[in-house]
Amino acid sequence: MTGATILVVDDEMAIRRLLKASLARAGFAVVEAANAREALSALAIDKPELVLLDLGLPDRDGLELIAAIKAAKAALVVVSARDATAEKVAALDLGADDYVTKPFDTEEVLARIRVALRNRMLADTPEPVLRIGAITLDLGARLVHRDGVEVHLSPKEYGFLAELARHPGRVLSHAAILRAVWGPGQEDSVEYLRVAARGLRRKLEDVPVEHSMIRNEPGIGYRLLTKDGQ
Repeated sequence: MTGATILVVDDEMAIRRLLKASLARAGFAVVEAANAREALSALAIDKPELVLLDLGLPDRDGLELIAAIKAAKAALVVVSARDATAEKVAALDLGADDYVTKPFDTEEVLARIRVALRNRMLADTPEPVLRIGAITLDLGARLVHRDGVEVHLSPKEYGFLAELARHPGRVLSHAAILRAVWGPGQEDSVEYLRVAARGLRRKLEDVPVEHSMIRNEPGIGYRLLTKDGQ
């Protein structure tokens, strides 16, 4: 993943300089854009593997760029001062891989970048086998083991876990999970997710909720924590 090209889209020069310095030290190539027009040009010319996108651009709302970024097969991490839950959910539902609010810690941004790039590579490979501590999840075989012993999950529990596992470390909105696992028309049935999360934690872990690998992001969704995703 080191060596990947990252496009930084932000109208604040100080933010671009900070991110460029941190990314360069981490071994990434960096392209900058100060507005939506420059960002779309860089997408076409430089073909970045990942985009760091500010939503408050001077010429267009950053949300309007998400479709073009995903069409270019680039991973996307939103880095924005907009911290309202509705804004985060909107970006995630449009296809953003993650969302970091300003002011940010550069190490956190780098961790989110690594996760997003890894997920981008996984999307081009067969269903993976994911290992998190004592848990092994074989998505191809639809099998879950804990300490080598098969764990029997309900169809919805497995679907919920598998959907998170296909995007490890990435927060998925409530609506996105419900559409994928429970089907269209169930986007508001958040209680289904709470029940499934409780069942999974009970069967897979012996830890307090705050230390669970199935992390609730209040008002937004869930993410499956891995070492890189924490």
